[in-house]
Amino acid sequence: MKLLELKGVYKYYPKFTLTNVSFSVEAGSITGFIGRNGAGKTTTLKGIMNLLHFDSGVVTVFGRNFKDNELENRQHISFSLSDLTYFPQQKIKNLTAVTKRFYREWDDDIYGKLCKKFDLDPDKKVSELSSGMKVKYNLAVALSHNARLLIFDEPTSGLDPISRDEILDVFKSLVSGGERAILFSTHITSDLEKCADSIVYIKKGEIVASEKKEDFTGGYRLVSGDKGDFYGIKDRAIYHKTDNGRFSALLKKDDAVNLGGKYEISIPDLETVMVYNERRDEDEEFDL
Repeated sequence: MKLLELKGVYKYYPKFTLTNVSFSVEAGSITGFIGRNGAGKTTTLKGIMNLLHFDSGVVTVFGRNFKDNELENRQHISFSLSDLTYFPQQKIKNLTAVTKRFYREWDDDIYGKLCKKFDLDPDKKVSELSSGMKVKYNLAVALSHNARLLIFDEPTSGLDPISRDEILDVFKSLVSGGERAILFSTHITSDLEKCADSIVYIKKGEIVASEKKEDFTGGYRLVSGDKGDFYGIKDRAIYHKTDNGRFSALLKKDDAVNLGGKYEISIPDLETVMVYNERRDEDEEFDL
């Protein structure tokens, strides 16, 4: 079941445009939203929640048009931006007391357990929280009202590796029952390697790919070899790097078929696919 679907979303700014953004998020899944800074990730996430108005296109949540059912849909969605910047002199317990009034299914027990798990002191002011603790507080609030769809912008930013791993375990547990789904943007592709089922990749305001993680990375091959052998695949390379007399190049899977034994061929990780695709438009050519 699709808990979220975008069809033909368009948003124009003088220096940036979202163009025909379409993708969906299935129940029981974690979807990673990737792309470099300025690609349109946060704009898309804000538009889903009607925090900014798309010029055209449709956002459907739980099978219903989001705008036509916004108040009801918000009861079952958790949305969190990458930082907590409001009311810096307020204690987080006071913020929580106000926030929970908006949700019919707020669960104090879950909130209390998450605060304990994340070592959150309810008497601390927002200004006293580190960037990592702000993220944890956002997550504690977001996960405490029985939401079915969770949307996060950079939820693991600023966290140490152990805390990130804890949160990814929480994410996987949340979707394991098949009724919830998570969509989150991140630059930490190693987090997606651990937990994501699907990848949505946006570049310059357009969706480049929206598919299962294994299909996304599996559609490419990383080809390596001696520097002089690069010319044999130059016309097929999306992008390449050279170092110490060796090269590595990203190719589409079909373009790497039947290459000779002088090349080393492997399936790339998410970071490699993203970095090489982003850098393919650079004018600079390496001196081979």
